[in-house]
Amino acid sequence: MTLNVRISGVLSDFVAAHVGDDGAYENVSEYVRDLIRRDKKRSDGEMFERLKAELTQAFAEPESNYAALDAQSVIARNSRP
Repeated sequence: MTLNVRISGVLSDFVAAHVGDDGAYENVSEYVRDLIRRDKKRSDGEMFERLKAELTQAFAEPESNYAALDAQSVIARNSRP
């Protein structure tokens, strides 16, 4: 995929400070790819934390709140629109 992004002003100055001889990145593309990777890692971490919180809450429930299900019941439940 190729993306074209136009930035100016303060954002352009900020990017310029991070690219080239004085910056951590050789070019703008490298900088943008790193930003996207970091954002994906953050998003994945947030999803993991939500899942962990849901599982922690579920496992904290008393055993009497659980219901035994067979495979057919689970498939039927998940097949509904």
